[in-house]
Amino acid sequence: MKLCSTAGTGYTYVTRKNRRNSPDRLALSKYDPVVRRHVEFKEAR
Repeated sequence: MKLCSTAGTGYTYVTRKNRRNSPDRLALSKYDPVVRRHVEFKEAR
């Protein structure tokens, strides 16, 4: 599963999740080194 930055930089994190516990799309605040600050990363399918 990919987490894509909402800052529009194209930076992604790769992670895994348990689809039974969280069937909806994941959104986490993580560090984007391109803009050098924390932004929201949303799950891309």
